[in-house]
Amino acid sequence: MGSQNRVEHLDGVRYCHISVRFDRRLHRFLERLPIARSAQRPLVTSRLYGLEYILNVAKDLRASRQGLVLLSNYAQFAPVVRMLNRRARIALHMHCEWLTQFDPAMIERRLRSTDLIVGCSTYITDKVRHGFPQYAARCRTLLNGVDVDHFVEERPVRVRKPESSKRLLFVGRVSPEKGVHVLLDAFGEVLERYPKAELKIVGALGECPREFIVDLAEEKMISDLARFYDGRGYSAHLQERLASTNLADRVTFAGFVPHAQAVDHYRDADVLINPSLSEAFGMSLVEAMACGVPAVATRVGGMPEIVQDGKTGLLVKPNDARALAGAVLRLLDDENQRRSMGQAGRARAVELFSWDRIAEDVRRLCAEDREVSDAADVLSKPCSSVR
Repeated sequence: MGSQNRVEHLDGVRYCHISVRFDRRLHRFLERLPIARSAQRPLVTSRLYGLEYILNVAKDLRASRQGLVLLSNYAQFAPVVRMLNRRARIALHMHCEWLTQFDPAMIERRLRSTDLIVGCSTYITDKVRHGFPQYAARCRTLLNGVDVDHFVEERPVRVRKPESSKRLLFVGRVSPEKGVHVLLDAFGEVLERYPKAELKIVGALGECPREFIVDLAEEKMISDLARFYDGRGYSAHLQERLASTNLADRVTFAGFVPHAQAVDHYRDADVLINPSLSEAFGMSLVEAMACGVPAVATRVGGMPEIVQDGKTGLLVKPNDARALAGAVLRLLDDENQRRSMGQAGRARAVELFSWDRIAEDVRRLCAEDREVSDAADVLSKPCSSVR
């Protein structure tokens, strides 16, 4: 924790800082153990993974007598919290596909400790319902939200000369499953028509651990991404692509940008592109829409729930550079369409993804949970005998 206070309060929220020094040492020790692990049971699924962290959380929850506990992604945390908080309602909030990718018997045992299973998109929720029909009644969807008062177009529309450049934007982790290599191939085609176009890639360089996505995938286009895990790093592969083409002078890697500053990049873009091959939600799409920027995205995961094809942006087949380039060019060729899609995207972001809307969805989710809980309590009470 360093010099941080263990407990801080900000805007009515209590933040507890928890040390994970022991966890780090334990994880390094577990990584060295000669234990056979499968793709469906990687280290991240171990009951020992994050144990120090979740035990401290569970103890704090018991001391403060919390009624509703929201856990993210790690199903093994639910039994630990349940052990020390018998009366709490536990919701497992999934921002990835792990529940339906890891060993189903192991996941099923852990889901017994939950009261709600929440997906960040209907795509995630429906996969869990299908994979674990016995828990379908516990499944809900809670979309991710955006600060629509921060992510908003505040600057006047730029007036550019016809020969000025078009500005394309990618925002996200620069990792193989995000399809940046496909984007670079597509951008090469865009440059043939717009030689002064610019592509800015905003996001931290560094591939997601192979066992988190690639090793779990059933789709060939994702499992084929294993070729980028050759020890050189994904960034090296991208730089090779740039060196072998005429793209280098037109592509900028901005690296990690603090979230509060990302809005400046959106405001400066003509089109936001998300070429992901695997995506549970697609946060950059919502942020771009809130800024009035049309989006081009792949028909993957939760992204078709965000982008209305032909209205707020365009959807294309994944892993298809030509289709991606065609959609981008369609928007670059038609300024009126970009403007109308940007306006429609802003309206959709305010309607579905604003914090006010998400707060209302959370209230409704909690109310539904209480109703289910009350009904379960009634059904579980023994009936009095009839004499």
